[in-house]
Amino acid sequence: MTKFLAVVKREYLTRVRTKMFVVFTILGPLMIVLFTVVPAFIAGIKPSATRVAVIDLTEGGRMYERVRDSILNKDAGGSELTGQAQQQNANAAAQAPGGQPRARAPEGSYVVERAPADGRAVEEVSRELSERVRHDELDGYLILPPDILQDGEVQYFARNVGDVFTRDQLRDRISRAVRDQRMDDENISAELIERINRPVNMNARNSESGQQESGGGFFFVFIIGFLIYIMIIMYGQVILAAVVEEKETRIAELLFSSVRSFPLLLGKLVGVSLVALTQFVIWGLAFAAIAMWLIPMLSQGGMAVSLPSVPPVFFLYFFLFFLLGYFVYATLYALIGSVVTTAQEGGQLAMPILFMLIIGFYFAFPVIRSPNSGLAFWVSMFPFFSPITMIVRIVTQTPPLWQILLSLAIGFGTVVLLMWLAARIYRTGMLMYGKRATVPEILRWIRQT
Repeated sequence: MTKFLAVVKREYLTRVRTKMFVVFTILGPLMIVLFTVVPAFIAGIKPSATRVAVIDLTEGGRMYERVRDSILNKDAGGSELTGQAQQQNANAAAQAPGGQPRARAPEGSYVVERAPADGRAVEEVSRELSERVRHDELDGYLILPPDILQDGEVQYFARNVGDVFTRDQLRDRISRAVRDQRMDDENISAELIERINRPVNMNARNSESGQQESGGGFFFVFIIGFLIYIMIIMYGQVILAAVVEEKETRIAELLFSSVRSFPLLLGKLVGVSLVALTQFVIWGLAFAAIAMWLIPMLSQGGMAVSLPSVPPVFFLYFFLFFLLGYFVYATLYALIGSVVTTAQEGGQLAMPILFMLIIGFYFAFPVIRSPNSGLAFWVSMFPFFSPITMIVRIVTQTPPLWQILLSLAIGFGTVVLLMWLAARIYRTGMLMYGKRATVPEILRWIRQT
């Protein structure tokens, strides 16, 4: 036990005292904020106004004013409703359940002008507008065909046709104008259409707790699964690099002279796991502080952000399944490190392990949608997927306790089996130099008493 604790202490202190640990512990929360909060702020930045000219070829130019008003009305984009219903839909979409305001995707602003033909051919007017686009006096121009109210096709010419957002907004707003004109031509009451298409508000609540849900639970589950995925990969690679380094420098020969392979391997895994947990605790406190600062600021800016309430027992489950995932994959990384000769070989052999972890992460999406399905049950029992999938089930819709305990039992039973196999391979593999071990050799090491 004394030697085991000495190995744990060495592995822990060696890594915690490194500059890389300190730097990454500080940069970790900043990177999360950078890749989550900053894009939201960037998406909220309104682009400069798009300058558009309109050539109206309809009889008497009757469509220009309606198209212009529709383009300039930001609430007209993409809806099939008339003006008042559009505004009602926009207001409803801007409200989170319970009346809290929710952020909407930014709409582009426009400057619209008429391009009169004055008896000239359309080709001549089009060439003139193309010149203005080339000299940056316009961003684009539209040609409304004479049969636009039937099935005519609108032509859009622009300097940046790759801007699909502007293109789609213009198409939707022109469609709105055409629909309004068709209703007028058919003497259909706009007020009647507004009443018919008035949207229905829906308030989503948990059937058991009655808690209101605004969508934060999905992102919370996703972030939790992603953190486990990242930490397992990161510290599994640490184990792999440490084992390969000890093998290349032949430190393992000195260690095996005083410590048996099993306590040495276990001490290495436990020591690195404590490093990961230390970083997790620091990150957790940092995220809590960031959330306390960020949520009120986003709420003042019109974005209602609410964190899902989770029971205290969730943190116990999170701790246990994180340890489970860490020891399952770290043991596999240690096993690979003991049978290869270089770090490059280790990285190549570790690819199947990485793919298995990625598959487990992707299984989280169907589990979120149907946490009590047969698929969700089995992938949460499979020890290589359960560290992510079972946590997702617990947060989304907590399964019966016996399923959680069964998943933990299967997982930690797999850990014991893997560590037993790894310890039998570890001692012989660490003392083998010059070539990578073959599968028959590994099986022979396992059978040795």
